Amino acid sequence: MIEIKNITTTDELYNQQRELRNTILLRPLGLRDGSWETYDAISSHFVALENKKVVGCVVLVPVDEEPKKVRLIQMAVHTAMQGKGVGRLLIEEVLNFCKNKGITEINCHSRAYANNFYQKLGFEKYGESFEEVGIPHNHMKINL
Repeated sequence: MIEIKNITTTDELYNQQRELRNTILLRPLGLRDGSWETYDAISSHFVALENKKVVGCVVLVPVDEEPKKVRLIQMAVHTAMQGKGVGRLLIEEVLNFCKNKGITEINCHSRAYANNFYQKLGFEKYGESFEEVGIPHNHMKINL
């Protein structure tokens, strides 16, 4: 059974989250480990656990001072767990968290191949497509 947990950078699970992000998102593109950790200390971190091991994660970065808007970044699911609903569980937890905190908008830079995943969960594309880290992306958001 998958458990979703909100953690901080001082949690013992944070290093597992970092390793998953590096393995799934950064190393395949030749990016250095930790290159997206700039805002980790001020962000909300969510991990999906199976047998106490991190198998999925996502990070929410505040966009404004209030904060009413957040940016979803570094969504990653272990290769062996992809397609099994882990990502959906993470997003559902993020949506509940944001609603409870009074956050009104979540936006993200979706890798083009992941657009359908986000759209099924209520996100909408906006603006022009663009390239980031050598991969086609789209701006996406959901209003709560």
